[in-house]
Amino acid sequence: MDTRYLLTQAAMAFPRGRLLAVRGGRLHVLAPDGWDVVGGPRPDGARPISREEAEDWCEHEGWDLALLDRVPLPE
Repeated sequence: MDTRYLLTQAAMAFPRGRLLAVRGGRLHVLAPDGWDVVGGPRPDGARPISREEAEDWCEHEGWDLALLDRVPLPE
């Protein structure tokens, strides 16, 4: 199952935005304890990014790149 990545707009608490992933139609946000399901629609201003851009974001923020392969499957 393919995973698509998105990046939210920058905010004071998240100057580089937040990393989102969509897998099986379910939206997730990368949080300190892993991927959390997000209820509701995609946040306004979130833009699609490539896997490479998601990897760059993780490297810059100090996140383990392996997290990109751990987006949960929908139940």
